[in-house]
Amino acid sequence: MAEQIIIFGGGETALLAYEYFTHDSPYEVVAFSMDAEFIESDSLMGLPVLPIADVVKRFPPSEYSGFVAASSTKLNRVRKGLYDKVKSMSYELVSYVSSRAFIWPNVKMGDNCFIMEDNTLQPFTEIGNNVVMWSGNHLGHRSTVRDDCFISSHCVISGFCDIGKGSFLGVNCTIENDVCIGDDNFIGAGALIRKNTEKGAFYQIPQSEIAKISAYRLFKIKE
Repeated sequence: MAEQIIIFGGGETALLAYEYFTHDSPYEVVAFSMDAEFIESDSLMGLPVLPIADVVKRFPPSEYSGFVAASSTKLNRVRKGLYDKVKSMSYELVSYVSSRAFIWPNVKMGDNCFIMEDNTLQPFTEIGNNVVMWSGNHLGHRSTVRDDCFISSHCVISGFCDIGKGSFLGVNCTIENDVCIGDDNFIGAGALIRKNTEKGAFYQIPQSEIAKISAYRLFKIKE
């Protein structure tokens, strides 16, 4: 019998977690749970939705595990807060690791991680607790991603890097070899980081400029 879990959360990330756990994991999702003020229906994906205050009565932590499914809102603070709350309720939190991810056997990983398809985690890498790695990232050898980070998609983290707690790495960013990213950094899409960063740093690159001619004129077609 599959180990049964409750998904804590009810937004898009929770629905994605349901799909991945249901179709690509040894776990069976049996319910959703969230704070009462966010509940809009008593069911979701055909499963019961319970207020967090009541979930222990019906699904005790001695019999069920959990997964906290939340996005990077407020620099991962929302997910971190829910993670801490559920841990305080004595639930064991499981991780999802895609069968289509490349995970070297000696990778160390904490709980409540969400590792989607096409991620590459090379030898001697470490992932903390409550880390999200969206699809298609590269984590180079001897690198560490610390607790509560969100790595979006197609990020390149080179070897011997350290990604500080609570940081967000945007789509297509690049972290060069042997670089330490401080805690609570926001690295914008496409950014190139070549030196160590300070705590709370925000990096972004300019948006591409619009050309002086339209796409219609470029290809000599009518609107």
